[in-house]
Amino acid sequence: MPTASISSARLGELREALPRIETLLRSNRAGEIGEDVIDDLVRCFWMEWNGGALRLTATGLNICRQAQGR
Repeated sequence: MPTASISSARLGELREALPRIETLLRSNRAGEIGEDVIDDLVRCFWMEWNGGALRLTATGLNICRQAQGR
């Protein structure tokens, strides 16, 4: 499982950052997202490359919605 290499603390950080990341992606400001964050989100299958652009996966969007509901 790819997330096994990512600590639970890091997963929590990524989960909390997802709403801001979604806003950056919608604003075409993906360059403001750190490469390490992108790598970890892709490794978790929360983000993917699509035709040269980044987007949240369905899983990433669901986790983002959960984080916004807190």
